[in-house]
Amino acid sequence: MQSLLKSIPQNSWVELASRWILGLTFIYSSYSKILSPAGFAKIIYGYGLFPAKLINLIAIIVPSLELLVALALIFGIYPRSAVLIVNVLLAAFIILISINLIRGHEFNCGCFALQNSGNQVSSPSTIIRDFIYLALGIQVFLYKQPRRWCVRQSG
Repeated sequence: MQSLLKSIPQNSWVELASRWILGLTFIYSSYSKILSPAGFAKIIYGYGLFPAKLINLIAIIVPSLELLVALALIFGIYPRSAVLIVNVLLAAFIILISINLIRGHEFNCGCFALQNSGNQVSSPSTIIRDFIYLALGIQVFLYKQPRRWCVRQSG
């Protein structure tokens, strides 16, 4: 475990860039979902994994949570706690998309723009992209030095 921690870059500029990349990505991803919760609910329904009673709740809570943690990362408000939530969301996205890809189910993941046109079909590259974001999140989570441009430090 110590060798893993030593291999994580402890450069405050790398940590800041990782926070901002994640923050801006999650702001962008939450934007159309917040503007169209009904459209996002249809996409969640398309996953075929959630009880119908929870779909509307998920369609409202997930984008709001994405926006909240994104702003926390950008402004440095408890960034370690915010990135923990981001990492849990990313892990959930990876699992949900993987399940559907294994089942051979073609679907729009709803990751960014809510397009019902079918052009945004999930693929293994979606999972790879989420793993890259997860790696950035792990770097932010394991960062131990004072952080740049933080309103509230954490951990």
